[in-house]
Amino acid sequence: MTAYDVEPGDSVHPGDPVTVDRYTGWARVNHWITATCLVLLALSGLALFSPALFFLTDLFGGGQVTRAIHPWLGVILFFSFAGLFIRFWRANLWKAEDGTWLARLNAVLTAHEERLPEVGKYNAGQKAVFWLMSILIIILISSGLVMWDQYFYGYTSIEQKRIAVLVHSMAAVAIICVWIVHVYAAIWVRGTVRAMTLGSVTGGWAWRHHRKWLRELVGGKTS
Repeated sequence: MTAYDVEPGDSVHPGDPVTVDRYTGWARVNHWITATCLVLLALSGLALFSPALFFLTDLFGGGQVTRAIHPWLGVILFFSFAGLFIRFWRANLWKAEDGTWLARLNAVLTAHEERLPEVGKYNAGQKAVFWLMSILIIILISSGLVMWDQYFYGYTSIEQKRIAVLVHSMAAVAIICVWIVHVYAAIWVRGTVRAMTLGSVTGGWAWRHHRKWLRELVGGKTS
């Protein structure tokens, strides 16, 4: 039985420099499908949300096309993220060191990572993004189905639809904010983007940011 956050495909390759496989090809494809859907949903959703942003419908071929494809993009996002959830949920379980990491968040922002505890494959910030995304996507798909009159008009009342519109809009704003934080953090921590494009990181990167995970990989620790 491997450590809780060591996943199939994770491995260390000696060399100069040492490289560490972090994400498989399928995991990366799954991630980028999810990311693409989220961006397209944000753009199409904003276009439908306010007349001031209606010009964004030009990106999709007009208002009618935008309205037609928006919910289907949501369905694709749901199932794509479900693939990520099944793959990564166990590695994102909260551990004791995550509370300490979060309490010392200032050390992350000021690049004093020597003050942080050793963490596994994901730190507390990454885990928070994962679980927030999971919750918000469930809220979005649930409220979206209530609003999808083409197929579900007769199953809900007008009052329920009005509540769904409000909930859907609030959740959409929240998930866009979470996405912005996620992208900013990936750019902020140099070397992170490489993990989700090439699938690997350097040994130095793993040692600095996810030392517990690297120790588990090298030592074959089980838990």
